[in-house]
Amino acid sequence: MAGVDEAGRGPLAGPVVAAAVILHPECEIDGLADSKRLAAADRIELAALIRARAAGWAIAWADSAEIDALNILAASLLAMRRAVERLAPAPQHVMVDGNRCPRFAATLRVEAVIGGDASVPAISAASILAKTWRDAWMERLEPRYPGYGFAQHKGYPTAAHRDALRRLGPCAAHRRSFAPVAELLARAGR
Repeated sequence: MAGVDEAGRGPLAGPVVAAAVILHPECEIDGLADSKRLAAADRIELAALIRARAAGWAIAWADSAEIDALNILAASLLAMRRAVERLAPAPQHVMVDGNRCPRFAATLRVEAVIGGDASVPAISAASILAKTWRDAWMERLEPRYPGYGFAQHKGYPTAAHRDALRRLGPCAAHRRSFAPVAELLARAGR
């Protein structure tokens, strides 16, 4: 069974990242929980344990251009499907955090689990991998797009990020379909 979750639906910039994890039945990982409830240092430590001990794991994403073209829900489901398709060994059963599931072949059993990131260990593990992977991605964007503060707010619509957007305008990492970015572009006539 694979657990699947995503990170990054709410930010104004960067990709939405999904992870799929098959936990090894004989290698328990203590401390798995919803990534949002864990301190950053604990997430990083757990992510290393998950990568080392899981029977299989995969990461995938949809970038800001795909998010703009599809919408954030469709892009999130696309990233989840990509993560599961990259997973080895291939799962027979997939449990997805939330109330919507990506489409897979009819032979794959898929179920949505509301609150699964807090109640299903494999989904918790996927939540942690997706969050840490996306956070690291946004930190790597910092030197490429200085002044936005991506390393601090990870693209989320904080006051500092909105202020940087007003001062600098959107960069290539921004999601042009998200209201604060779209409004700035409209005012600038782009």
